[in-house]
Amino acid sequence: MPLNTKLEKVLANARGLAAELKTFSMDTNDTQAKEMFNTLSLNADDIATTLQNRVDFVKGEEPQYNELP
Repeated sequence: MPLNTKLEKVLANARGLAAELKTFSMDTNDTQAKEMFNTLSLNADDIATTLQNRVDFVKGEEPQYNELP
């Protein structure tokens, strides 16, 4: 599996994790759990942003990745 495909997959997983954690935060009435899930969601968002920057860099450095489906 090419590097860009792996990065895109991990990026999608990080975004999905952030969304799930945000949902958990909204679904609970426990203040401590809400705060924990919200913090974890923000951390996952930060990870996704870092991964997106890496994907953009790889695509800029390796133009052949832009030609793949």
